[in-house]
Amino acid sequence: MRKNYFLSLIFLLMLFSCKDEKMEGVEVESSFVNFEINAVPYAKLSTYAFFTGELKNLTPSSKVIPYEPASSLFTDYALKKRFIWMPQGVKATYDADDKTLNFPVGTVLIKSFYYNTVQPNNTTKILETRLMIRKSTGWIFAEYMWNDEQTEANLVTGTDFTSGSSKNLTFKKENNEVMNIDYRIPSESECYACHKLDNKPVPIGVKPQNLNTTYNYEGGVKNQLQKLVNEGYLLSYPSNIVSTVNYKDTSKPVDIRLRSYLDINCAHCHQQNARCDYRAIRLSFSQTTNLTNMGVCVLADEPQGPSLEKIITPGNHNKSVMSFRLNSVDESNRMPLLGRTIVHDEGVELLKQWINSLNQNCP
Repeated sequence: MRKNYFLSLIFLLMLFSCKDEKMEGVEVESSFVNFEINAVPYAKLSTYAFFTGELKNLTPSSKVIPYEPASSLFTDYALKKRFIWMPQGVKATYDADDKTLNFPVGTVLIKSFYYNTVQPNNTTKILETRLMIRKSTGWIFAEYMWNDEQTEANLVTGTDFTSGSSKNLTFKKENNEVMNIDYRIPSESECYACHKLDNKPVPIGVKPQNLNTTYNYEGGVKNQLQKLVNEGYLLSYPSNIVSTVNYKDTSKPVDIRLRSYLDINCAHCHQQNARCDYRAIRLSFSQTTNLTNMGVCVLADEPQGPSLEKIITPGNHNKSVMSFRLNSVDESNRMPLLGRTIVHDEGVELLKQWINSLNQNCP
């Protein structure tokens, strides 16, 4: 009897020992996003638990998926890290190549703006994190401003949210030019001005045409749309998407690069039922195969003088209003009006190359 007892005891010890060894080989999810749709936006960015470890490292928690559009919106040379999170059991759906994915209620789009060459010591500094949260009534904005210690980002409220604010910053560009700027943190109305479509706030960059490109995830390089499908965030997408390109990619034709640049930087305003739909041009990637939509030989609504009458004068960037506006920082002239306070030299040069390559004769 005693012998059977000891044999049973040894068997149980071996059984639990085997179970422990097996558990050590299982990847256990150690972080969970904290999201209660009726309680958001939270007062602090850390409350969501979108990121693990030190907040400033922006290391995404499980199911917080990084993404990057083929071309990036210019924001005074700020770098950006973007992420998508969705509640369990819901999926986005595809509508069209050039339409924002149809995201379900509870989706959060996360975008942090930072510089990694802040002077005098080339340090990294995150300035703001913007959230777009999909509620049952539509999308809302939540703006978080980072503290100087880079330990927390606090919800912008009060006059800072209604009027916006600025932060002085000195940084070094890739060409080693040192620039001092008053970085603009937008007000709610400024956010809405760019994100307005059909009198509703909508995301800008998360369109199939912009995401149909690869991203180097922690587990390897993968198409971003396929990654969303694999993660259970997207139902499906077609295989023949007409896609934008990285405007910095000089291996691509200059017209495709410029159309991609204008799409991400300008089309959210210059489209039907958007902020600048009263203007003659339509700058969505799907519409700029038509040169008239890009303003070629089209008289500007507001000519800038006898030599600056057409939006695009083929072969002459100096006589093209669009080139003039991209090269201006004057709020009464610059394009885009919001989102930048300095000239994007590379964007201006790209537009110049394209205009000077045209050889049409205007009537």
